[in-house]
Amino acid sequence: MNQNPQNRWAVILLAHGAPDKLEDIPEFLLHVREGRKLPDTAVQEIVRRYSLIGGTSPLLCHTMQQADMLAEALAHPVYIGMRNWKPFIAETIRKMADEGVERALALCLTPHNSRTSIGLYKKRLDEAVQKNAPQLQVDFIESWHNHPMLIQAFMEKVVIGKAQAEAAAGGPVPVVFTAHSVPEKTISGGDPYADQVRETARLIAEAIGLENYRIAFQSQGMTADPWIGPRVESQIDEIAAQGGRHVLLAPIGFVCDHIEILYDIDVHFREYGQSKGVTVHRTESLNDSPLFIKALTEIVSNRVVEAAS
Repeated sequence: MNQNPQNRWAVILLAHGAPDKLEDIPEFLLHVREGRKLPDTAVQEIVRRYSLIGGTSPLLCHTMQQADMLAEALAHPVYIGMRNWKPFIAETIRKMADEGVERALALCLTPHNSRTSIGLYKKRLDEAVQKNAPQLQVDFIESWHNHPMLIQAFMEKVVIGKAQAEAAAGGPVPVVFTAHSVPEKTISGGDPYADQVRETARLIAEAIGLENYRIAFQSQGMTADPWIGPRVESQIDEIAAQGGRHVLLAPIGFVCDHIEILYDIDVHFREYGQSKGVTVHRTESLNDSPLFIKALTEIVSNRVVEAAS
């Protein structure tokens, strides 16, 4: 990622982070929960899930690839900072300051804005800048759930996935758009997250001409607090009760493969579907989608133009 000495601005992509190996999971979870411990049984369950996807997540690899592709498209440096694992946001901010970056555009790699996700990334970023590089000017992009090119990128994956599922089923297959759940108290406090998820699903469905679809929330946290639904399992139950034997899950709250895709969908929901007589298909993640990189490029470029005007 080459520096441009004539104009020292850069992008920092923020992501959740994932442990490098199974032994890192207890420490990783402490970062996720800001120092609050999970019960040992919950920790072991998460270890089991990671072990079923090969012991680690491809999140960092995909994020680095996305950053490299975006840097090439922008002809500006693109850094990555993880909220819960290496490279931590604070480490990246220090590196950016050391390399002469004067202004940063921060983009969280989750399209939908929630104080429990993007809000936490912004908080961690602000703390890192204040402590390590107070001279760094940061422009934070709050949400981008309805950007036309993002919709096209998801649409491309849904069209392909739908065709493949219907070929296997020999007929129409119901589509369920999914996103990560958040606590109910978050939404009741006026958080825009659920509405933004619904808008993304609606825009994709309209672009495809899909009149009937469902929306569900997955990966609920292991806490006593209630999390928003409907759950994916409930949608599989309803489809099975109606005589359906196939379903296509389209995860639109995620931009690359990681534990919520590779375990929650590819292992848990497929096993759950099988127990109900329903074959679960899913769309491919965006990962290195050229349309997705074009979306990121436009989002960042537009913000640069706005700031300069």
